[in-house]
Amino acid sequence: MKENQKHIYFITGENKEQVAHSAFVERVKKRGFEVVYMTEPIDEYVVQQLKEYDGKTLVSVTKEGLELPEDEEEKKKREEDKAKFEGLCKVMKSILDNKVEKVVVSNRLVESPCCIVTSQYGWTANMERIMKAQALRDTSTMGYMAAKKHLEINPDHPIVENLRQKADADKNDKAVKDLVILLFETALLSSGFTLDEPQVHASRIYRMIKLGLGIDEEEAMVTEEAPAGDAPAAEAGDTEDASRMEEVD
Repeated sequence: MKENQKHIYFITGENKEQVAHSAFVERVKKRGFEVVYMTEPIDEYVVQQLKEYDGKTLVSVTKEGLELPEDEEEKKKREEDKAKFEGLCKVMKSILDNKVEKVVVSNRLVESPCCIVTSQYGWTANMERIMKAQALRDTSTMGYMAAKKHLEINPDHPIVENLRQKADADKNDKAVKDLVILLFETALLSSGFTLDEPQVHASRIYRMIKLGLGIDEEEAMVTEEAPAGDAPAAEAGDTEDASRMEEVD
């Protein structure tokens, strides 16, 4: 451990590849700090009892309140970021409502735009996955022990910065709402959670792909509703179909 590393940082997950590439370890690894990868189901139970080792406190990098050593310049920047993105955090919280407890500026992200962290005393995403897999699980505890989710955003990421500008311009912009929900659901997956409605998430992704390809929703509907008899003519390279495709383009 580095001399200025005060705690033993750890992360739990399914396998080494998953935790090594997790958004939660980005800043910790960049600082050169050691992170213990815990990939066995029993580890989740062990760390609930083992609070410290050799005078060093065990700290989960997936839970709220992660503190990393900072110099004065870094502290100043973090305070400025908090003030700058305060409006966006409020907008995101109002859109996500009870899906998250709060939205805050993160100090643990480098490359990812956002992540979902859990409260100190709730389950981690990995523990929630383990408990859901239990054949004889006690469903009565699932409600209050299930992770209380906090969304953390990366102030240095271009997606978050552009989203802030959009939200400042118009808080009620439908595109802002769609993007916030899409970011949240993607962060759930990358943070180790499962989606309640994966089909809704998939439809949002498809809609974004259509936008990226420049496909108009109404034109897509017309294409989908076209009778099956039109297909051979399109394959044969009919001139009428060719001109119609040019119009779509």
